[in-house]
Amino acid sequence: MSDSSSPSGAPVPVLDVWCELQCPDCGTALADLRALRARYGDRLELRLRHFPLDKHQHAFAAAQAAEEAFEQGQGWAYVEAVLGRVAELAREGEPFLLRVARELGLDTEEFDTALIDGRHILVVDADQAEGKAIGVTGTPTYVIDGERLDGGKSQEGLRERIEEITDRLLSARA
Repeated sequence: MSDSSSPSGAPVPVLDVWCELQCPDCGTALADLRALRARYGDRLELRLRHFPLDKHQHAFAAAQAAEEAFEQGQGWAYVEAVLGRVAELAREGEPFLLRVARELGLDTEEFDTALIDGRHILVVDADQAEGKAIGVTGTPTYVIDGERLDGGKSQEGLRERIEEITDRLLSARA
């Protein structure tokens, strides 16, 4: 989605967020992600990593839709819109995904085509495989500086821990 270097060319810390867009816990974590993005801006790269769970019928399509939104330059806005309305996604499925794309002014014809032709399936599959390989079992799960933090059990204290690690990494690079 983006490289992990700052405007000065120095590498920035990367926070991988293993997420599922139909997951209520990921919806709850949205406030923490917004706070991290506001606090660090381009000094911390947040990377959405897909980990659709079998128990959520529309999660795989939502992951593909998010990838198309990133292709069209509105990835995080799309992710936030869907995570803020997980109950609607559960109820409506793909028509909801297209409606969110329309609300954000995305090219819905291209969006629909992407969902039909499966052009983003390999990205979603690769994320899920990598997640399984490093021990991700649920969402949200965060990985920063090699440390895995499981937010599926509890969000309590995770943002603070991510901030501690990020601050340490940033001060070491200064």
